Amino acid sequence: MNSILERIAACVENGKVNMKSPYPPSMRGQEGADELTAEALKEGLTPTEILDLGLIPGMNAIGLKFSENRAFVPEMLMAAKAMSTAMLHLKPYFASGDIEYKGVIVIGTVSGDLHDIGKNLVGMAMEGAGWRVIDLGVDVSAGRFISAVEENPGCVVGLSALLTTTMLNMESIVRELKERFGMLKILVGGAPLNQEFCTRIGADYYGRSSQGAIAYLNSLQDATGQ
Repeated sequence: MNSILERIAACVENGKVNMKSPYPPSMRGQEGADELTAEALKEGLTPTEILDLGLIPGMNAIGLKFSENRAFVPEMLMAAKAMSTAMLHLKPYFASGDIEYKGVIVIGTVSGDLHDIGKNLVGMAMEGAGWRVIDLGVDVSAGRFISAVEENPGCVVGLSALLTTTMLNMESIVRELKERFGMLKILVGGAPLNQEFCTRIGADYYGRSSQGAIAYLNSLQDATGQ
């Protein structure tokens, strides 16, 4: 692999945003994901190479650590910040069509719930994996999800809930979406959820981690042959 791509991956994994960033201390004074991504483009590397061989491996590495309890929310937040900063250099190429999104996912925390850290982390990871993410925010009603699906035919939906009291709202939203869009794929996630709950409410996938959710999204893409 090109050394600059390895450095980009390391910056994302370790949450090194740019040269001015003091985090992590072991990389103080070094170029971060911001500068290295710009440099890679100037060197002639394609946006797709930077995404597939730099950003995604970095997010996969920190995602694996997180799933194994070897990294925690602060480290994930810094990694996501490094990745999103690097993505600012690549977004013009998505807009121009030089890079094609793998698909579209609409995400949001369900009505009555204002928690968003987990949702934001997963959304950033999905974006870094090449998916167009439409984030509806928190306290999202069934009507807002329905409107977003109508505006983005063929999308996938991701619902988050961090309170046991809002799991009922998640259940009703899933039911309304499935009744209106029978083939719609729905992912659910959040601390109080489990696979049994996901199955009972009729959702298609329970995501315990961003890494698992991305693998599921990619499997949908593979299944459609896109």
